[in-house]
Amino acid sequence: MNTFKGTSVFGGVAIGKLFLFKKKESKIERVHIDDVEAEISRFEAAKERSIAQLGELYEKAVAEVGEANAMIFEVHQMMLEDEDYLESVHYIIKEQNVNAEYAVGATGDNFAEMFAAMDDAYMQGRAADIRDITDRLLSELTQSGKTDFRMEEPVVILAQDLAPSETVQFEKDKLLGFITKEGSTNSHTAILARTMDIPAIIQADMELLPEYNGKLVCVDGFTGEIFMEPDEETLARMKKKQEECLAEKALLQELKGKETETLDGQKVNLYANIGNVKDIATVLTNDAQGIGLFRSEFLYLESEDFPTEEEQFKAYKTVAESMAGKKVIIRTLDIGADKKVDYFKLDPEENPALGYRAIRICLEQKDIFKTQLRAIYRASAYGQISIMFPMITSVEELREIKVVVKEVKEELAQEGIPYKEIELGVMIETPAAAVISDDLAKEVDFFSIGTNDLTQYTLAIDRQNAKLDRFYNAHHKAVLKLIEMTAQNAHKNGIWVGICGELGADTTLTEEFLRMGIDELSVSPSMVLRVRKKIRESYAKREEA
Repeated sequence: MNTFKGTSVFGGVAIGKLFLFKKKESKIERVHIDDVEAEISRFEAAKERSIAQLGELYEKAVAEVGEANAMIFEVHQMMLEDEDYLESVHYIIKEQNVNAEYAVGATGDNFAEMFAAMDDAYMQGRAADIRDITDRLLSELTQSGKTDFRMEEPVVILAQDLAPSETVQFEKDKLLGFITKEGSTNSHTAILARTMDIPAIIQADMELLPEYNGKLVCVDGFTGEIFMEPDEETLARMKKKQEECLAEKALLQELKGKETETLDGQKVNLYANIGNVKDIATVLTNDAQGIGLFRSEFLYLESEDFPTEEEQFKAYKTVAESMAGKKVIIRTLDIGADKKVDYFKLDPEENPALGYRAIRICLEQKDIFKTQLRAIYRASAYGQISIMFPMITSVEELREIKVVVKEVKEELAQEGIPYKEIELGVMIETPAAAVISDDLAKEVDFFSIGTNDLTQYTLAIDRQNAKLDRFYNAHHKAVLKLIEMTAQNAHKNGIWVGICGELGADTTLTEEFLRMGIDELSVSPSMVLRVRKKIRESYAKREEA
């Protein structure tokens, strides 16, 4: 038996034969060409075929992992239309009289190196996307044959790394799990693994040796351990652990329709996070009591221009009606940082996470903000909608927001458009907001703690930078103290407080949050029943503020 170790990106146990996955390499040779225009036409035809393929992948991903997770393929389609990328390919073909394969390979290498060298972790991540679209173009140009994603039996994939487009193309019912030598816990592929409920390990300390192909392997997605050709004792232990996981999933289904209540009678609102109208199906399937975070920026990310008031109204109305009176909390647009939208025409920033983003854009470009608020207030007539504002750092910002809200309500009243008075809340995701939460609580109806950003700003660590994974500690005492301080200040001022960041689904902290008095947890739909189970097994032990 050989034992290897890696970093877990999704728990669970996989047992099966190992399948060594290697994508087909496109051999690139520099060839002199005489007909430049014909070569450019050949390149353009390959580009159009690639865009069509990505469209098919998008549709497949929507069906299997939801629209929000499928967006990466729309991003790749847009990258294939990027003017700088295309100009570089055309220029190399024309100026050097070379074949399209060489021009694409050179452009891909240049752009990937350029992105990888940037200080911003988000832009560094785009290097992998550049390589992915470049490989796709080269495959079309060389006609080297498509990589075969078919599997004769259920297997565990072993690869150097996996692009999102590769992960989606595997037959889902035969993909037991995957192991990669490279990768990041925040990569698109890791997110897909969590969505597809597949045990996955990255940064594994094992080589891609041909003799590994077909060997029995056990993958422990909880510990990051990999057992190659396990001995009888290890195999028996892993099978038992796998059976316990499957039994737990079956038991979770029995929690549907049950109260989310602690052993000592404390009820907790258990909501779900979504990024798109189509995600509502998974919310209802997993029996969430409401939507604690509707990431409205996806309406902007999915559009080629600013979504109109009518387009936004339709989306918010659909969600409100579908949830049939259950609470729907809409976060106003959180564009900027790692979420780029070309038509916003935002200037490049050295440190975008600390830059022009979220509520700062809304308060500077109030026409965009008012359009969104009008759509939300109009939709409020059709359900129970609340609004929360991201990246708040001061009471002054909040008061400026309330002036805009008042203007919107007055306009709607004058136009005879119905709306409801709705709750207004703020996201506590900066240390500044947590520290002044006593003052902020006097201005709003609720707090929602965004633990992802709160952690990265408190620890001064870019959460998307794989090099800093070992320093990133979401359980850091400072983070937990800020959460507790926020909860105490919320209750002191008579408002409720929830958590909508990743920590809300961390069941190792559920009892701690109950002790702090957290009133609501909003998690990914797939985690709702797991968190409900933990709450029902716990005591609140709530301390008086």
